[in-house]
Amino acid sequence: MEDQTITELERTYAPFIRRDVYSGGKIPFSEIALLAIALFTIVPIRLIIGMWLIWVYYIVCRLCTWFWDLDRCFLVGWRREVVVRVGRFLCRVFMFVLGFYWINEYYAILHEIKDEKGGFHEELERPGVIVSNHVSYFDILYHMSDSFPSFVAKVSVSKLPAVGLISKCLGCIFVQRETRTSELLGVSGLVTERIEEARLNRHCPIVMIFPEGTTTNGDYLLPFKTGAFLGGAPVLPIIIKYPYQRFSPAWESISGVPHAFLVLCQWINYMDVIKLPVYYPSENERRNPQIYANNVRKLIAHEGKLIFSDSGLAEKRDYLAMLRSPWEADCIFPSTLIDNKDE
Repeated sequence: MEDQTITELERTYAPFIRRDVYSGGKIPFSEIALLAIALFTIVPIRLIIGMWLIWVYYIVCRLCTWFWDLDRCFLVGWRREVVVRVGRFLCRVFMFVLGFYWINEYYAILHEIKDEKGGFHEELERPGVIVSNHVSYFDILYHMSDSFPSFVAKVSVSKLPAVGLISKCLGCIFVQRETRTSELLGVSGLVTERIEEARLNRHCPIVMIFPEGTTTNGDYLLPFKTGAFLGGAPVLPIIIKYPYQRFSPAWESISGVPHAFLVLCQWINYMDVIKLPVYYPSENERRNPQIYANNVRKLIAHEGKLIFSDSGLAEKRDYLAMLRSPWEADCIFPSTLIDNKDE
């Protein structure tokens, strides 16, 4: 009975369990030596250059938004052209500085043609939204370097120094997630409206949404929320994976400071990106956003060789709570079970 409970819990929390060199509790001496060397060599260089890049881009955004009210409308014309081109370039440089020296991009060729005029046939209709699996905050940097989309973010982000202005230049959709008042019931409608505008207006930044709603360890795919699919607009599916040998860049159950430190100390970080064709929904999918979301999820899981999981943000919070209580976590997940799962 106890073994059954452990197996069931381990399956529930599998998308959030780390299995890299640093997740076993005892770090090998060789890894400690590598961390020490990196701490006094590449880490200071990466920090200095990273801060400098953010500062340079902040200045560019400040100059391009001079006499422009970003609270009323997104950038257009030469202002957006400069912000986008410089932003894409600096984001790629930033990723290079962090060890992503090359990014392997693959363009999947799908021959399946769905009935009811849904699937991957040629149309001139522009996708209004990019949907992607979510593994790390580096996902955002990559998408900024690639297509420079707008994101859905908390209102508090818009008030942060430097980051606030940059997020406004991205055309981010700011929502208040902490409270549920009557005036905030239209968040889904606001996102759908922006997606539709991006589909019809090429000057409007395309929207980037992570339908899972949280990050995983990169091996699993959580259930999709329907926000990106409510309007029935075509979507552009993208899959991001992080192959690793020592430390996994996935940000699922490790806290922010240790994660950032270990990323900075890792000499090389790897990223694979699979770009799928624009997915045009069938009439049935347009009428039923849940069916639309499920079908796109199946496609991403199949092409990315990801494992389906029924877990979500609630299970992730439970798992994080257990990690904060070592005694409880050890009672439910014996360390040998977690450390040797892949053996």
